[in-house]
Amino acid sequence: MADDGADQGAYTIAELTAETWPAFDDLVLRHNGIFGGCWCIWFHPDSEERGQGAEANRALKRRYVEAGAAHAALVMDGDEAVAWAEYGTPAELPTLHHLKQYDAEKTGDPDYRITCVFVDRRHRRRGVTELAIRGALDHIAARGGGVVESYPHDLTEQTKKMSSSFLYNGTRRLYERLGFTYVRPKGLKNCVMSIEVPARP
Repeated sequence: MADDGADQGAYTIAELTAETWPAFDDLVLRHNGIFGGCWCIWFHPDSEERGQGAEANRALKRRYVEAGAAHAALVMDGDEAVAWAEYGTPAELPTLHHLKQYDAEKTGDPDYRITCVFVDRRHRRRGVTELAIRGALDHIAARGGGVVESYPHDLTEQTKKMSSSFLYNGTRRLYERLGFTYVRPKGLKNCVMSIEVPARP
């Protein structure tokens, strides 16, 4: 879902909360639960419900949201959510792809992670991915800021275009444009990138 620049236009940013859950819920339902019913639960801690089907994932995600343990910046088009960028602490989002490699090579944990970005198929190629990530960074700043990591797809050496539906966390070029620094590779086509976000009152 890498976009070529962001134009806020009529879009606004909202926090994923119990109040905005219906808008998030509708977005996921419009896309058949996302990636076979994931409901953006994959990066959360393992549990009995996680991975037990779309409805179990949906119920688990809602409980996390209502408990304040799941966070995302929602891009809103009016009352409709059209994208999100999931973020949280390593304790809230402990599961990563290539975790064994990541743990072996890390020098410490970040304060926050951005782990998943999703855009409604009707709003792709409009800069919405960038808006969602900027929204997440703004929310993190309001929570005290700190070191933020993300794990985008590194397509710098790839000539074949990848479908935006597979880019679950944007691309290295997008994060570079947002001020992130490349840290190291992770797996074959992903990488670790980092930025220091100052606290905002």
